[in-house]
Amino acid sequence: MPSLGELITGFVVISIAIFVVGLSSAFHEIPEGHVGVYWLGGALQDRITDPGYHFKKPFVERVAHVQYTLQTDTVRDIPCGTSGGVVIYFDKIEVVNRLQKSHLHQTVKLYGVDYDKTWIFDKIHHEINQFCSSHSLQEVYIDQFDTLDEALAKALQDDCNEWDTGIQIIAIRVTKPRIPEAVRRNYEQVEEQKTKLMIAQQEQAVRRSEEETKRLQAKIRAEMEAETAIINAEKEARVSVINTEQAANQSRIRMQMEIAQKEAEKTKTIISNEILLSTEKAKADALNHMIIQEAVARQQQLTPEYLKYTLYKSLANNTKIYFGEKIPQIFLDFLGKESQDDFYLD
Repeated sequence: MPSLGELITGFVVISIAIFVVGLSSAFHEIPEGHVGVYWLGGALQDRITDPGYHFKKPFVERVAHVQYTLQTDTVRDIPCGTSGGVVIYFDKIEVVNRLQKSHLHQTVKLYGVDYDKTWIFDKIHHEINQFCSSHSLQEVYIDQFDTLDEALAKALQDDCNEWDTGIQIIAIRVTKPRIPEAVRRNYEQVEEQKTKLMIAQQEQAVRRSEEETKRLQAKIRAEMEAETAIINAEKEARVSVINTEQAANQSRIRMQMEIAQKEAEKTKTIISNEILLSTEKAKADALNHMIIQEAVARQQQLTPEYLKYTLYKSLANNTKIYFGEKIPQIFLDFLGKESQDDFYLD
């Protein structure tokens, strides 16, 4: 039977152990990006703690870490029955979401710490089945698969907003579903044929493009040659016009020079004629003056004495003189009356 001292020592040891265990359970850490929420006797407390070290009532108060930053929930192996009765599986759907800090306490109080199970995991299963049941395998697997992530994000966000959960759906990534092997082979064959057809179409498009490029290049070359021909023709025309103008100018200059030369010759001829006329006129005036002077001189010489002298000289030059009954009257008429008297007196 233990002694009293041993009992006291054991009690002290047990007390110290209980104290240490209680102290260690009361002291806890809240990581960054999370808040601490507390339950006392199963009732959620209003107290919320931020990241760091905190204390709680040992043995009676429970704490949980609730994340309010971005997190990714991955929903796996989602069965889906299409409208045609084919069952397919989505291996993985990732939902990027965030719980607003202002709604955190209310959401945890209503839906628990695992609120995302209700509003994300279970909701994804529901929406996937709704989508598959109203669409065929072709639509789910091929035609409308690219719109599935947007449709899921909208459906989840609408429900979260309607119930004021404070959950924000940031993005959803959906993997390609698994379909039966026989169907998959058929799709692969179809895709292979489509790929071959696409390759053939692309090759045809490439050939058409090359032909079109050749035609375009030929057209461009023809247009360039035509433009070059037009430019050369215009250049030649301008050169021809310039040459024509130059020739016309030269011809006009030559004509003007010839006209000027003719005008100069005409002027020279007029001047020569005027000089000649003036000279001839001077000669004529001189001759006329000489004739007039000679006439005046002769007129002055026609005196009775000079006439007698001339008569006598003329008579003296005659070798023969014939006299009739009387002196020829011509001489008497020529001498005049006074001269006749003198003649007879002599």
